Amino acid sequence: MPKNGAHPTDKHVGSHVRMRRLMLGMSQTTLGDALGLTFQQVQKYERGANRISASRLHRISEILQVEIPFFFEGSPHVPGQDEAQIGAPSPQFVSDYLATPDGLHLTKAYMQIANAKIRRSIVNLVESIAGPEENDGGAA
Repeated sequence: MPKNGAHPTDKHVGSHVRMRRLMLGMSQTTLGDALGLTFQQVQKYERGANRISASRLHRISEILQVEIPFFFEGSPHVPGQDEAQIGAPSPQFVSDYLATPDGLHLTKAYMQIANAKIRRSIVNLVESIAGPEENDGGAA
């Protein structure tokens, strides 16, 4: 446990709370009200500054309509675990991206495009704008 700052697992769980809350279009105040907390307490949970108890995490999972394991998906590396596939984006990278307003809006809009050829064209366009990747992990 780090002496200064939040524990990586607490940050990870908090970022997943934030990501799911944003996916539902829910404010920190709304989540806080449902939990009997202030929005400032929700902010502290989402930053990982305060640890979420098991009973509170259970209640959050009910409010956000996800199973508890959702909050731990892609959690920080624990010594002794196998390394991720080389070239694949880390689960933390994906979570961080989806926790941003732009990432969430872009993903929602992309998922509303029914035509697979158009979706592929958008991916090709973004990849060409971004430039070459150093470690190409394969196309999606």
